[in-house]
Amino acid sequence: MNNQDIYTRVGERYGSAAKGSNVTYSTNVAKAFGYSNEDLDSIPKDANLGLSCGTPLAIASLKEGEIVIDLGSGAGLDVFLSANKIGLTGKAIGVDMNKNMLAKARKLKADRSMENVEFIESRITDIALEDSIADCIISNCVVNLVPHDEKQKAFDEMYRLLKPRGRVAISDILARKPLSDDIRNSMALYVGCIAGASQVAEYQEYLKRAGFNGG
Repeated sequence: MNNQDIYTRVGERYGSAAKGSNVTYSTNVAKAFGYSNEDLDSIPKDANLGLSCGTPLAIASLKEGEIVIDLGSGAGLDVFLSANKIGLTGKAIGVDMNKNMLAKARKLKADRSMENVEFIESRITDIALEDSIADCIISNCVVNLVPHDEKQKAFDEMYRLLKPRGRVAISDILARKPLSDDIRNSMALYVGCIAGASQVAEYQEYLKRAGFNGG
């Protein structure tokens, strides 16, 4: 199972998901992870595909006028919610490698004429944005999908893109103990957000190596 195979299969899985999901299911998933009815009613309905594993905006403390970048933004759920919080003087930037997801997100943006929203096609390990532009970086159930030996690059990008004293708010799947080789080598479990899960200590090390100090 090489890195390109992982990217290909992840792309296929989420490209298919971009075609839509059951609204009741997606709503129930979002609410189970902390999104309110008010949140969901304030954004395009099709932005929520039921792919979250938490609510990063609950800890992001976004303020009006800030710039926020969402790594692995999908159809734009957290981007559109961020845009509501930061107002017209801020900017919410979604980054995703999946063309189908981007097409969906961009259409939803156009339908709402949201000038403070932008979507960029890119892997989250190498993003064509200048240094030190973001006040906050968020991500929701995506870092686990990055191949294991490229995960550090994702955290390095977060640090590069953040302004001094910027912050990250990440929701992700983590493993409580080391995963077996059978699990690690299962493509189905990788695409399903299990096999690529890191342990808490690994996450802490990624952050430390990137330059974060928690201050």
